[in-house]
Amino acid sequence: MLSLRDLQVGYGQVPVIKGIDLDVAEGEIVTLIGANGAGKTTLLNAISGLLRPTEGEIRFCGERIDGLPPEQVVRRRLVHVPEGRKVFRNLTVHECLRMGGLTRRDRTAVQRDIADIYIRFPRLGERRTQLAGTLSGGEQQMLAFGRALVAQPKLLLLDEPSMGLAPLVVQSVAELILEIRNRGVTILLIEQNAELALGLADRGHVLDGGMITLSGAAMQLLADDAVRSAYLGA
Repeated sequence: MLSLRDLQVGYGQVPVIKGIDLDVAEGEIVTLIGANGAGKTTLLNAISGLLRPTEGEIRFCGERIDGLPPEQVVRRRLVHVPEGRKVFRNLTVHECLRMGGLTRRDRTAVQRDIADIYIRFPRLGERRTQLAGTLSGGEQQMLAFGRALVAQPKLLLLDEPSMGLAPLVVQSVAELILEIRNRGVTILLIEQNAELALGLADRGHVLDGGMITLSGAAMQLLADDAVRSAYLGA
């Protein structure tokens, strides 16, 4: 579904992603783990069109998409939930969810999907007229997921979905990620909580210094002594 070949991304003359090859098959959860500054967020920003690669190519469902603006990437149903949730703080919950459907033409279907989000996340339904910026961190993460789901993603890019959340909320987020995959959405997960990420994923990659240094089945990486020492505190 997603294919990166010799992908290189940087800021000005500073290289960050230094020639990555990566594939994500339909129905998978694939995770990238790594320390702060490894290039994880930069990689997702390049895939979603927020950054333009300096070299290499990105293909989604067989179509080359590197160089497309973000709105065109979303129209192809590749949807990005950014680090820190990035809700529209001065819009209501309902208005934020409507923003997720801006690239869709069938307004009735969008409203139907928003109603489904309220069923899935009753807390959002209770707060539909509340400003997004006044929600708790966990509620904002629900809203970010809901907004993304209204866009009807085939592939969901998740950047640090557990960041800043209480342990009980993190468990709810993990369950939600599995539920989304079970509904047929493919997921590329960036997560500094390596134990959480590898526990959810089918396959994993270690990103270090802008390069993939280790790849394998998630359970194999979870048991790898080097990974455990570097990322699991073991």
